[in-house]
Amino acid sequence: MPVCPNCNYEYVEGVTICPDCNTALVDEKDLPKIEELSEKDWVLVYTSGDEYEVQMLKEVLESGGVEANVLSQKDRNFPAPGDFSIVKLFVRKSDLKQALNYIEDAKKNNSGPEENSEES
Repeated sequence: MPVCPNCNYEYVEGVTICPDCNTALVDEKDLPKIEELSEKDWVLVYTSGDEYEVQMLKEVLESGGVEANVLSQKDRNFPAPGDFSIVKLFVRKSDLKQALNYIEDAKKNNSGPEENSEES
């Protein structure tokens, strides 16, 4: 059965291109086997109210070879003042120490404009 390698949808025989993402379909047996992961394989390493901050840290981790996932619990429909967002960054338990080192370094090197102006 043809499957899209990008979005993993199955299609009927004869369809060769995914109509959603315009990617060529492959046979299901040619897809790489996805490693089974469970919640117990991941650990929370960072929490913030700012999604951009967590996404930047995720990119730092991934550039260092640490797989990371973001869980965003933004509720933009809540009819009250204030920001009720929680954005969490998870890494594999086996990468915890390395991830914490990368995050610490990133936070240390991310000095604000007032700190930079003192050095000039």
